[in-house]
Amino acid sequence: MSITAAATRYVSLLGLGFGDCGKGLFTDHLCGAWQAHTVVRFNGGAQAGHNVLLADGRHHTFSQFGAGSFHAGVASVLASPVVVHPTALRVEEEALRRVGVTDALARLRIDARCRVTTPFHQAAGRLREWARGAAAHGTCGVGVGETVRQALAAPGDALRYGDLVHRARTLEKLEASRMALRCEFAGMAPSHPEAAQELALLADASLAQRWLDAAAPCVRLSPPASADAIGARLARPGTVLFEGAQGVLLDEWRGFHPHTTWSSISVAAVEAVLHDLGIDAPVQHLGVLRSYLTRHGPGPLPTHDRALDARFTEPHNADEGWQGAFRRGHPDAVLLRYALAAAGRLDGLVVSHLDAVDGAGLHWCTGYRADGTHVASLPSSDKPDLDHQHALTRLLQGAQPLYEPQPIGTAQAWVERAEAFSGLPVRFGAFGPTRDTVRAREHIRKTV
Repeated sequence: MSITAAATRYVSLLGLGFGDCGKGLFTDHLCGAWQAHTVVRFNGGAQAGHNVLLADGRHHTFSQFGAGSFHAGVASVLASPVVVHPTALRVEEEALRRVGVTDALARLRIDARCRVTTPFHQAAGRLREWARGAAAHGTCGVGVGETVRQALAAPGDALRYGDLVHRARTLEKLEASRMALRCEFAGMAPSHPEAAQELALLADASLAQRWLDAAAPCVRLSPPASADAIGARLARPGTVLFEGAQGVLLDEWRGFHPHTTWSSISVAAVEAVLHDLGIDAPVQHLGVLRSYLTRHGPGPLPTHDRALDARFTEPHNADEGWQGAFRRGHPDAVLLRYALAAAGRLDGLVVSHLDAVDGAGLHWCTGYRADGTHVASLPSSDKPDLDHQHALTRLLQGAQPLYEPQPIGTAQAWVERAEAFSGLPVRFGAFGPTRDTVRAREHIRKTV
């Protein structure tokens, strides 16, 4: 059955970089500006990190809850492609309580079909990354990729959120997962000081029951929701925001393999969720950018500039931890055009950190010198092809950026060049970390 939601406005926010572009900020802003009643997370899992800072100083890094949660009454939906981490949800809910959001779990709807991350997936993901050594792919260490990998390998054994209300079924699936992973890593010699601890988790037959007990409050307060119930929620009159996780340059099929995420970030991914829920309605798709590029951990970033690392402080993105060093780079028209092609048809752009432009010495990169040739664009594959994506990774790792000679003097100049490179209008720009610094396109020139 198809639902036509003529009175509902659907808007998506899709990151066009390597993540950390401001999706949390714009979700928070648009929830107020457009009176959204629901924020839908449609990809990724607990590895998201969307920062929202309020004018009164309260701050939260949204991982699984929608970044509109500071607005009273705004619900969060975790759609079926999202990988749910129930015990991490409890930790995040407690953090939200400390900054005044006391009903986050009551406002959360989780599709019963969502795959579930367990301690066994988290341990296996860390062990696999340690085993790669210098060839590490990059990970947040929370087990999202391992959850997806095992679900693809053994679909019948995959733990779903709807299973968690059936204790016996859940314990059976947990044991099957634990044993499969324990066998896989049985011959692994600890290659890291903490590897023995993770191997011990895979050997702990009693951990499943303790984990399920810890997850129980989450399941009780946010019970599994049917597709019909979620569809009815999203068909309510008003605005529904789709908050993307990560960025399209990390997309599992269009990102630069192997430094990618097990998740799809695209127009098609958003529209597939609506179609799955039986909703037939247009979506306004907005691409999200920073005024400069950023990237955590390994993987190509052709315009990386250590001077920018020193210039731009990052209070909510540390170099420590699983993600690795946080790098900054100049804006890159080649990657922008590639991201636009990978994401699908967009209706406009929104840009964060425009206050960083003036006097920063940023230059637009318009091409590369690679293997003695000039590269003006990156070729897209007609179909999912990891060999093609790996070849792009090697090209980018050896690319020398070619910059426009004049630095970008003002935020207005940045916007004009971005519009010229992309062929899209910049709808909103942010001149600070809080929602009150967001300006519509016509007011960007007036912002000092």
